[in-house]
Amino acid sequence: MPYRRFPKTDTARLNSIRTLLDNNDVYAANKRFIDIDLINKVKAYQEKLKSLCNNFRLCYDAQMDNYRCIAKPQKRMMMYVQHFMRVLDMSIERGEIKSTALQTFYTVDDINETLRLLHNADDAYRLTPNIIEGEKKRIAQGGRPIYNPTIGMVATHYDIFKDIYEQQHIMNEKADRALAELKALRAKLDPIIVDIWNQVEAHFAELPPETRFDECRKYGLIYYYRTGEKKPE
Repeated sequence: MPYRRFPKTDTARLNSIRTLLDNNDVYAANKRFIDIDLINKVKAYQEKLKSLCNNFRLCYDAQMDNYRCIAKPQKRMMMYVQHFMRVLDMSIERGEIKSTALQTFYTVDDINETLRLLHNADDAYRLTPNIIEGEKKRIAQGGRPIYNPTIGMVATHYDIFKDIYEQQHIMNEKADRALAELKALRAKLDPIIVDIWNQVEAHFAELPPETRFDECRKYGLIYYYRTGEKKPE
């Protein structure tokens, strides 16, 4: 015997609702057993669900497209700033730059910890401006600039990355808001669908099983046979 399964996706929800609303019996006064106000409410939610699904899909697609755009600039920026910090570390080891410069100019307490953090895009976005400004301040006070890479090269790649990174965060926020709106709508819609399904099954409760399932399916109910379970001919 099949079991009733509630829609797990928005596409399945919309298919179920469309089947329900396409059934003329839900509107015929002599055959209707579901309250028409409930039907009208589902119809309104159907349009809103379509709209929110389309909006989320657009936001998600834009989000994924930008992820692909950000990958290369992010990799290059992180490589340049990491190389810069390694050269800075070697300059300190050789005594060319005082160790106190790390905290004084770059606001770095532990260069190894900073190098570890620079492998993370969010941390690299946050820490790199301090490194760029720190090198500029050190040079302005008479320090010899670091070459290969220069801080100018680091700054150039950071600026390219920064624009796409910030754009990505805007897109992420839009996608998160769109998903939150979808979840809020599901929380309102799902109990109504369950209520309707319960009413439909109760209405056809006296029919033989397979006849009952066929009649219920006309109102959007979804039934699945378990794995290995034989369907009736």
